[in-house]
Amino acid sequence: MVGHVTAPIRRTLSARELNRAVLARQGLLDPLDEPLPRVLERVAGIQAQYAPSMYVGLWSRMRTFDREQLTRALEDRSVVQGTLLRATIHLVSREDYWPFAVGVRDLLRDWFLRVRKGDPTAAELSQAAERVRTALASGPLRQVDIDELVGRSARAGINTCLDLIRIPPSGTWERRKADLHADAEGWIGPAGVAVDDARVLLVRRYLGGFGPATKSEIANWAGLPVRAVTQALASIEHVTFGAEDGATLVDLPDHPLPDADTPAAVRFLPTWDATLLVHARRARILPEEHRTKVFSVRNPHSVATFLVDGSVAGSWRHSDGRIELTEFEPLPAGVRLEVQQAAEPLAAFHA
Repeated sequence: MVGHVTAPIRRTLSARELNRAVLARQGLLDPLDEPLPRVLERVAGIQAQYAPSMYVGLWSRMRTFDREQLTRALEDRSVVQGTLLRATIHLVSREDYWPFAVGVRDLLRDWFLRVRKGDPTAAELSQAAERVRTALASGPLRQVDIDELVGRSARAGINTCLDLIRIPPSGTWERRKADLHADAEGWIGPAGVAVDDARVLLVRRYLGGFGPATKSEIANWAGLPVRAVTQALASIEHVTFGAEDGATLVDLPDHPLPDADTPAAVRFLPTWDATLLVHARRARILPEEHRTKVFSVRNPHSVATFLVDGSVAGSWRHSDGRIELTEFEPLPAGVRLEVQQAAEPLAAFHA
């Protein structure tokens, strides 16, 4: 079906309605009760720079989840982690890996070559990728092996020419350093998806997990130009809403739009949770006055946070068998108790 705007702008959505929409789609209002790969598709993948973050992110979003569940899924290859959107490690379903990779691969290669200014050149990078591909035919390689084979400069951009995925036991709760690599084609099979179709799925995934949103917000998340988002939307049936600042938002029909007053229980988010990044700013899950407490040049690894009434209210860390809480602003006594009680299952999850 050729996509089209099925009606004029339906209505203007408040910031709080957008907050509840993203929370609902991310499983942060009512936990998701589906198989793990389907959950990852619902939430548009989970960032996985720090391996425990994907475990905590799923624990917060799923009705039932334990650490072994994700490790087993990585081992049976129903989910995979690799360098995908914005050259960042993401955990996605096996079915979503190739669309996520193919949809942005050429753009990532152009970006890498541009910022590296000829070190390596495009030809050198392609040659390095072929050397690594040949070596991988004999089995997985550690990152240090790839460095020795082609040098660190070329290795940094290998994934823009060769689709590498991080395979267990690395990149798991038990062995957190994600330093063991395999060729994606050998691990999960060939791509079999065209660039345009891949980008259509990327836009669908974003709106399903973070919508309603502007085209620019979709582009920011995916690392696509806005014109590519516009082109993808031409193949997707979608509806439009207004935002309080006058922006036009696009969305998939019949996706959750909870009432602004829908209750939002305490939730715990890991480091680098995608709901807090700039592309999702409109949902105000991370109040702007707290942004530098979570992301800053002095803290390049981000901090884990907790939500009260759908917004970040502080940070947390696991230490000595308990969850240590830091409030960004003083919480009422009753709310503080609620957060402390909600932290007890998280401490047990870490045990």
